[in-house]
Amino acid sequence: MPGEFSARKLHKTRKRFRWKKITYTRKKMKLWQDEPLGGAPQARGLVISKRTIEQKQPSSGLIKAVRVQLIKNNVQVTAFVPGNKAVDQINEHDEVTIAGVGGSQGGSVGSMWGLKYKVVAVNGIDLEEILAGRKQKPAR
Repeated sequence: MPGEFSARKLHKTRKRFRWKKITYTRKKMKLWQDEPLGGAPQARGLVISKRTIEQKQPSSGLIKAVRVQLIKNNVQVTAFVPGNKAVDQINEHDEVTIAGVGGSQGGSVGSMWGLKYKVVAVNGIDLEEILAGRKQKPAR
């Protein structure tokens, strides 16, 4: 147990060791601003191309994804397209809304290799509504 008058030293030591924690460091240095979405929950972008990505081992199969250029900062990211035949509803130069896919610490989920974002809406219409047939995708 430290001495009776050691509070100042304990406080200084604790302050210094806080920087070893990744969460504290990212918060204080505002590193969340450097991410493609810039700390926002969602972002809009234009579809550049459609592509398929192989899954991690031991799973096999092709994941349908689109390459999106964000409107706010011109950063290009790859976004996962959820749902059966959903990638057929998306064309090049469509405006899509993307959000985080929900992995731990903002990362990818399951066997999806490096996919951190998913498509939520196409041309302002929710992707699930389009797939269910409740709404049609407007032509731009």
